[in-house]
Amino acid sequence: MTDEPVDADTLRRGGLQLAIDGPRATITLDRPEVRGAQTPRTWAALSQIGRSLPEKVRVVVIAGTGRSFSSGLDRRLFTEEGFDGMPGLPSLAAADSEDADARIAEYQTGFSWLADPERLTIAAVHGHAVGAGFQLALACDVRIVADDVQFAMAETQLGLVPDLGGTSWLVRLVGYARAAELCVTGRSVGAEEATRIGLANAAVPAAELAGAVDRFVEAALAAPAAAVTETLRLLSAAADGRPPVEQRAAERAAQLRSLARAVGGASA
Repeated sequence: MTDEPVDADTLRRGGLQLAIDGPRATITLDRPEVRGAQTPRTWAALSQIGRSLPEKVRVVVIAGTGRSFSSGLDRRLFTEEGFDGMPGLPSLAAADSEDADARIAEYQTGFSWLADPERLTIAAVHGHAVGAGFQLALACDVRIVADDVQFAMAETQLGLVPDLGGTSWLVRLVGYARAAELCVTGRSVGAEEATRIGLANAAVPAAELAGAVDRFVEAALAAPAAAVTETLRLLSAAADGRPPVEQRAAERAAQLRSLARAVGGASA
């Protein structure tokens, strides 16, 4: 991690905006003309943001502009020629297997840092969150959605698979059987169902989404930073299936560190 800011050209080419306000960073998908569609440049910019956020940032919010959060991969990349100097997806199939694997691994880094428990990450989702858009929301710790949200994992219907980390995050949230259904059918999930099955933490009217996210961020920042990070680490490990005996040992160790910080602060 560095404190060097992401350059404006990288953000522009990735279709992103970045605003840092003290302990909060807000990343906005800003390609409303294509409903927040993503490209490899989007993922490269996200990856660079993850590496460059200053230590003071404790909460990251990801939101979209226009009618949708993100409609997924820009459809022009499904063609052989691609667009704007970016090769189309068929070039991956034609590439050397090691090179192709490395390219996809690099794409994944744009999402994977959002699941790191060092920071709380929140997706503020409205309209469509399809494919890569769905996976971007899944990478976050919390999803607060507008009542017009439509989640869909469209890759399988296109003869592809979700490959930006979404399979593990989806199973974490809704279990294997539900994840299989959603991926294989590609059907849409609205706000009511999303909250009922655990995809979304809360659903609010679209006009109230920004305010609901602001209130959540305020509540999260009210807790001591170290305690939040310790708790997120514990929860993440538990969600990944750490055995109960090991989890209890990790809780004890985390609590002792927390007590030491609390006592040290009180005596300072």
